[in-house]
Amino acid sequence: MALETDLEAVATQREDVPDAGDVYDADEEIPITDVFDDAFVREHTEFDSFDEMVAASPSDTDSAADLEMVPHGEWDEFVAETTDFADEEELVMAARDHWVAKRLDLY
Repeated sequence: MALETDLEAVATQREDVPDAGDVYDADEEIPITDVFDDAFVREHTEFDSFDEMVAASPSDTDSAADLEMVPHGEWDEFVAETTDFADEEELVMAARDHWVAKRLDLY
């Protein structure tokens, strides 16, 4: 599933879109909960936060910080069952697009 907003289309309609360097430092570490913010998670999943989603996943972890502990195949199945997305890749790409749009103030 793609986001309803096509970032490129929205960006081309705006004259005041900043350069990437003005909104993001390449050396900046982005917390996973910034990418999977509560608004994104509530809109596209059965959960209120990403930590809640990870805690409900088929693993022993209870927070996004420990996400790598969730077996990949189990995570894909969990994502397909509890989100608007078919697998982890779709979820991650949509969350990335959401984060970029938010940083560029396109929403």
